[in-house]
Amino acid sequence: MTSTPGAAASTALLTDHYELTMLQAALASGAAHRRSFFELFPRRLPAGRRYGVVAGVGRALDALEAFRFGDAELEFLREERIVDEPTLAWLGDYRFHGNVWGYPEGEIYFPYSPLMVVESTFAEAVVLETVLLSIYNHDSAIASAASRMTWAAGERPCIEMGARRTHEGAAVASARAAYVAGFTATSNLRARQQYGVPSTGTSAHSFTLLHDSETDAFRAQVASLGRGTTLLVDTYDIAEAVRLGVEVAGSELGAVRIDSGDLGVLAHEVRHQLDDLGAHDTRIIVTSDLDEFAIAGLSSAPVDGYGVGTELVVGSGHPTCGFVYKLVAREDDHGTLVGVAKKSTDKISIGGRKYALRRLSPQGVAEAEVVGIGSPAVNDGDDRPLLTPLVRDGEVVGREPLKAARARHLRSRAELPQVARQLSKGDPVIETVHER
Repeated sequence: MTSTPGAAASTALLTDHYELTMLQAALASGAAHRRSFFELFPRRLPAGRRYGVVAGVGRALDALEAFRFGDAELEFLREERIVDEPTLAWLGDYRFHGNVWGYPEGEIYFPYSPLMVVESTFAEAVVLETVLLSIYNHDSAIASAASRMTWAAGERPCIEMGARRTHEGAAVASARAAYVAGFTATSNLRARQQYGVPSTGTSAHSFTLLHDSETDAFRAQVASLGRGTTLLVDTYDIAEAVRLGVEVAGSELGAVRIDSGDLGVLAHEVRHQLDDLGAHDTRIIVTSDLDEFAIAGLSSAPVDGYGVGTELVVGSGHPTCGFVYKLVAREDDHGTLVGVAKKSTDKISIGGRKYALRRLSPQGVAEAEVVGIGSPAVNDGDDRPLLTPLVRDGEVVGREPLKAARARHLRSRAELPQVARQLSKGDPVIETVHER
């Protein structure tokens, strides 16, 4: 299931003021219609991270299709005197007619990976900067954190449940990005409705507190949701709640959830108790401020699944990826394409249209991120091209089911050297090489 771009509200004002004032000045000078290449890329990975994950591609394509200046947007700009009348007239006819290539969703990235290459006129491309960056920076930060968590979890499922810890719109995007990076489900129903992310959930502490006794609460839940439900057992006394849960649901009790305390110790105690009560197939789910480090620390505990909230939706300490969107090539007065680049200290860009491939060993292990400048890098036969068409002549061609991005992520992550699994701080697991 995907969203319906045609029904979406305009995204044209999800932008910064200076994009439109640049546009006005470029229209007046005549430079606005020069053929240009913009590039969305990271200068570095978040501190200590060994790889990143691309997410938000599908949402960005939806946003591009909805980037239209209707009557309401134009009237706002006119009333607020943001731009002049010639610019308003141009915006009223705005349609993106160019081409976009990009890393497909779920792909791994490294410093200076050209995650998106936009070819169009300067005017058509420059106004997309903020909306593209806001989507990519947020969603890729969530997916990068989620990937570390699901790798640490191994075969045990991770459930996204951070909606109440972030902005309501960000909650939906976070659930989507986490699913791309291996989470199996979300608690968020809008994410299920809009993107088809599987959802799950049973009860909170308030349900237990509503009833006169924990036994009454468990009976009510089992009667309504069946013996395979998950009972929350840490409202009062965990051992007593586990005993009551098995008494009410029998050995068919689906799972118990622990949401507080020393989760590792408690998981061992609860597993022994469940087995003693004959509930050998009852699973143990743990929640409570988990991140990738806590998940890794529970690897030897008898835990069957993890619910992750706050730390996921804040990117586990890195809520943005630091992506930038820069002009890297444009036509000169003679119609010749020339590379352009910033030289600012610590904020350099590399001029020229980019191409990219993942250099692989004969065994299929990633060895380098190779970025060709001006022309594609040479593929030695084992390598994998990374840029795919997303938009052709203004028409979206790169939309795909979310499950395709999810499968791609698992394949791409599996190519990385084993050191990529380490959660300790380190450098990017492979280097980025530029070739001209």
